[in-house]
Amino acid sequence: MQNMSKIAVVYWSGTGNTEMMANAVADGAKAKGAEAVLLTPTEFDPSMMDDFEAVAFGCPAMGAEVLEESEFEPMFGAVESKLDGKKIGLFGSYGWGDGEWMRNWEATCKDDGANLIGEPVICCEVPDDDAMNACRELGGALV
Repeated sequence: MQNMSKIAVVYWSGTGNTEMMANAVADGAKAKGAEAVLLTPTEFDPSMMDDFEAVAFGCPAMGAEVLEESEFEPMFGAVESKLDGKKIGLFGSYGWGDGEWMRNWEATCKDDGANLIGEPVICCEVPDDDAMNACRELGGALV
């Protein structure tokens, strides 16, 4: 019997919007038969990258459309060297701007050699049904 794939959903959420998205990504992966583990940036480090077949990273846009700088960005910077060839999904919510933070983040992942699965899921403020469905689809696609 094949081992079920393990998916990490690593996210930072200030208001709960990205957390809602993270749960939907995990639900989508579980629906496809994977084991999905929700982790915050303080719970995740580079040594754990090898334990998972795929990782979904979720972070809202902060400040001038950047990743959250105290917890998420340092963790992501630390795992960047492990992204080459890894199946990665990206998601997050934003309150203003046009999603520039996600385009920059996506470019960084591609530069690192990540195997980006699907389109990053972004939504403005609270995720609506479409965003939640897109998150579930992203989770399923990572399996």
